[in-house]
Amino acid sequence: MLWYEILLGVILIITSIALVAIVLMQEGRSDGLSGAIAGGAETFFGKNKGRTMEQKLVKITKVLAIAFFVLTLLATLIVMFI
Repeated sequence: MLWYEILLGVILIITSIALVAIVLMQEGRSDGLSGAIAGGAETFFGKNKGRTMEQKLVKITKVLAIAFFVLTLLATLIVMFI
């Protein structure tokens, strides 16, 4: 195993653990249909729409998921072609 394969594996493991931790920190969305209709308008038109902790966790989750996908694809390509 070469040094860059080990480094990529370590980064991939750290990213996956961080992704799991961030997903577990998010609140559940089990309000049902009434909560989706009544509470959705309140949060959608609110002033601090993107500033709540929940929204920050959602953004971090998206970034980590994209990073995980790219790292996995990169690791696969490295193993296949190098």
